[in-house]
Amino acid sequence: MADGRNQTVIMEFIILGFGDLPDLEILLFLIFLVIYMATVAGNTLIVLLVVADQHFHTPMYFFLGNLSCLETCYTSAILPRLLISLLTGDKTMSVSGCIAQLYFIGSLACTECCLLAAMSYDRYLAICKPLHYSTLMNIRICLQLGAASWLNGCLAMIILISFLSHLFCGPNEIDHFYCDSIPVMELSCSDTHQVILVDFILACVFTLPPFLLTLTSYVCIIATILRIPSTTGRQKAFSTCSSHLIVVTIFYGTIMVVYMLPKHDTLRDLNKVVSLCYTVLTPLVNPLI
Repeated sequence: MADGRNQTVIMEFIILGFGDLPDLEILLFLIFLVIYMATVAGNTLIVLLVVADQHFHTPMYFFLGNLSCLETCYTSAILPRLLISLLTGDKTMSVSGCIAQLYFIGSLACTECCLLAAMSYDRYLAICKPLHYSTLMNIRICLQLGAASWLNGCLAMIILISFLSHLFCGPNEIDHFYCDSIPVMELSCSDTHQVILVDFILACVFTLPPFLLTLTSYVCIIATILRIPSTTGRQKAFSTCSSHLIVVTIFYGTIMVVYMLPKHDTLRDLNKVVSLCYTVLTPLVNPLI
């Protein structure tokens, strides 16, 4: 690179994680182990119920089953490696392993944006277009929206990874508990400005439209609910989408805080804490919500 940075090609990364809290690593291991087991159990139970029970063979539960499957994969891409690091003290990860983790986390996050948009569109049709709901949200449309959500996430990250050089320059430390996109990009021997620009464009193309669709759907939903004359009717209508609205708020709220925070050293610990919310805690509380 032209910036004169250390050109030593590195073969593995050191994921610092919570290395500044060595006395709490066993406690953190137990906490994250319980969270991981509860997350997998809760989301797997939802998937099994949706598949096994005919009463749950509706568009809303179809998307909920997809979301629960995604949350299981999402937390499994992060927590097992973190648990091993906390238990053994081994904080190294191969470059290929880090790129693989970056791919899965990024593609699943992008897929979640699309699934949340599909779920908000489903609630929009159910509340704002009830007479046309069964026609506009049939099984074929559900399958198409579900497949498009998963393919959208995979395609977005394939493009980003192809722009990342497979050669990385020192230093090789990542001050996070997983391979996040920005820290990995900064260690690439590629032109980091170009890669970050590509990341921004991909975010605008693949995640901004689902966010705007989700936002527009809920603006229409809230406007429709407020026009319902009876209090009971408003409460009944809002109860059908309130849980999904909570999930959307937690997911987008924490992501915006993480990626809009200034990248100062003093805010790195806060960045980790907020990252825990959407990578670890959100998959845990979604089944409960």
